[in-house]
Parts: sequence; structure tokens; C-alpha cells
Amino acid sequence: MNASMALPALRRAAMTVSMLGVATVVGALMVFLTQTLLARKMGPDAYGLFASSLATVTMIAPLAGFGLTQFRLKAYGVEGWAADRWLVPSLRFTLATTVLAIGIVVAWALLAAPRDGTRFSLLVLTPVILSVLTVNLASNKFRLEDRFARMALNQLAIPGSRLLVAIGLLLVPQLGWRFVAIAYGSISLLMALSAVPQIRAMFRGEIALKGHGPRPEAIEHGVRPGMGDVWSQAWAYGVYAALYPVFFQISTILLKYFQSDAHAGRYAIALAVMTAIYLIPATIYQKFLQGKLHRWAAHDKPKFRFAYRKGNAGMFVLGLLVSAAMLALSPWLVPLAFGERYSGVVAILMVLAICPPVRFLSTAMGAALMTGDHMRLRVHAMTMATVVAVIGNVLLIPLFSEMGAAWATVVAEAALLFGTWRGVRKLHPELTHGP
Repeated sequence: MNASMALPALRRAAMTVSMLGVATVVGALMVFLTQTLLARKMGPDAYGLFASSLATVTMIAPLAGFGLTQFRLKAYGVEGWAADRWLVPSLRFTLATTVLAIGIVVAWALLAAPRDGTRFSLLVLTPVILSVLTVNLASNKFRLEDRFARMALNQLAIPGSRLLVAIGLLLVPQLGWRFVAIAYGSISLLMALSAVPQIRAMFRGEIALKGHGPRPEAIEHGVRPGMGDVWSQAWAYGVYAALYPVFFQISTILLKYFQSDAHAGRYAIALAVMTAIYLIPATIYQKFLQGKLHRWAAHDKPKFRFAYRKGNAGMFVLGLLVSAAMLALSPWLVPLAFGERYSGVVAILMVLAICPPVRFLSTAMGAALMTGDHMRLRVHAMTMATVVAVIGNVLLIPLFSEMGAAWATVVAEAALLFGTWRGVRKLHPELTHGP
């Protein structure tokens, strides 16, 4: 690519990333405001019960679709228009895994959940599974079409709607946590229904695919795959997606069962802050670069190597800046936003401030393991980190409560970075050595 062609391409990329960045900031503010209002009005106990129930459902939600959205980006990035051959078995795979995910949540609610309101919360929050699935599928289609503005609006709908629920609770405090749980479930159902037209078009092959030229009149589809073939291709993405909520949210759930709802509520606030922060690397790599990285890894190795190296350096520096901001702002911002009942969150965030540069770098590195047939190495890294997170929380929460959970999270993030680096070094030595 010569300079005259590269400059407009870089300008378009910068504009797209900037637009997605603005959408990310807006979404993060919505999430932060929602958590602030809910935490202040519900109190640590009620908020902890609700937050731990939502974390449980969110932890199961990735089983629906089980890696299909990520695999589709790979399939279209490598095969182009010929990837339409995966549409029919993908639909069957989606239906089967969605029924499984919903069944697990309902069974847990009816057979194992405490009867302190947790059962009710789990059941009414079950539609969250459908909203996570459908929003991801629709966003998947928009990414393949390079319709990033539409994708950003699609993913702002849920945090925007949840903010309205929190405002409703502010105006009518008597509504309580049951109203919030029912409202969240209702929003999820509406979001799932609103995404149906896009998902129907996607499974019919009505995709304006970008980066592979116009649709040919005759497409050579090759071998027609079945559900077993979808499983063999998608399982690694699915396992990673299923492990991540356990890795990230197990602390909140274990604090509920080992300590109390109040402990879980305080830690949930800290995780809400971290969730908003982690939207930054997710926006850059999962929403903007992922489909392109699949294409570059298959067809443009120099560009892939350039993106990897520059991305690592840039994301690490950005993570350091975010950590510095957390250390400076948390001591006065948390009490101001959430009230004195949540003052303990400050100490948690002081520990978790170690995590942003680690997470930002592991996200950038991990993008190299989502290309080709290398996803299994990323699964190995996440499996190791999840085991570290679970063991760390089980050992440290009974001794140090929320602070034990925070340090377990730091160690788990470091384990994820180490496993990701090891995987990249093994499968992409050209990225970790040489000029």
C-alpha cells in the first residue's frame, strides 16, 4: 500500500476508533451511573443479593451460542463469501446451546439457590441470556459489514435502558430490588426481540460483507458442514467465553456465600468500575480490530505483525495512565458517588489499580491467539488463570474478605498475561523476536 492510499485508510481507522471510543465512554458512564444509583438506593445487602444473582446469570450466558460469534469472524475473515456454508448448522448450534444455558440457570434457581430472594432474582433475570446472545449476534453482523456506528448504538441499548431503571428506582425508592430484577429481565426480552430482524437476515446469508470484494454470482462453498463441524471450530472460542465470567466474577459470588450479601455488594461496585475500564481494550480489539486481524493474519502478515507490536506498546502505556487515574481519583470519587456505606470500596480499588496495564497488555497479546487455529492456546491461558482465580478466592476470602478477593484477582490477571505471552511465544515466534 503506497502513501497516498495509506493516509486515507489510517484516517478512516482513526475516525472509527474515535467513534467507538466515544461510544465506549458513553456506555461506561451509563454503567457507572446505573451502579451508583442502584447501590445508593438499595444498600449493600439488597444490592449484593441482586448483583450476585446477575453475576451468576451473566456467568452462564456465554454458553448460549458458545463461541459462535467469534468463530464467524474467523470464518468470514479467512473464507470470505464462502463462509455462508456455515449458516444452517450455526443456527441449529445456537438453538441447542441456548436451551442448555437457560436450563442450567433455571435448574440452579429451583434446586440449589438460597430462598432469600436469590431464587426469584435468578428466574426473572434468566432472559439476560437471550439479550447477551442476540446483541452479540447482531453486533457480529455489523462488524462483518464495517457498520461500526450501528454496532455501537446496538450495544448502548442495554446500558441505556438499565440506567432508566435506576432512575426509576431513584424517583420511587419503594419499588425495591425486585422491581429492578423484573425490569432487567423485561429489558432483556425486548432487546432479544428487537434483534430478531438482523439475526434472521444474518442466518439467511444477507450480509454486506466488507474486505472481500463484491459477492460473486456463484460461490464455491466447499464441503457442507454439520453441527459437529461447528462444534469442532467454535468450542475453543466458547470455552474461553464461558471461562471469562468465572475468572472475572467468581469473587462476587463467593463473597456472597462465604461472607454476606453486603460483602458481595461492595466488591460488585469495584468490579463495576473495572468493567467500565476494561471496555477500552475490548472496544479496540473486539469491536474494531478483531475481524481485520483475522484477515491480516491470513492474507497480510506484515500488517498483522505491525498491528501486534504497536498495539502491545500502546495498550500497556494506556493501562499505566488508567491506573494512575484510579489511584488519584478513587479516594474522593467513590465516597462522593456511592456514599459512606461503600467507603471500603476505595481500598479494593487501590489493589485493583494494579490490573489495567496487565489486562490491557494481555488483551493486545491475546488478539494474536484468536487468529488461525491458535485459539486453543488462549483457552489454555484462560483456564490456568481461572483456576488461579478460583483457588485464590477460596483461600483468601475466608481470611481477608474483600481484600482477599482483590489480591486473588491481581494474581489471576498476572497468570492470564503470563499464559497469553507463553502462547504467543510458542505459536508466533516471529512476533516476539526480531526487529
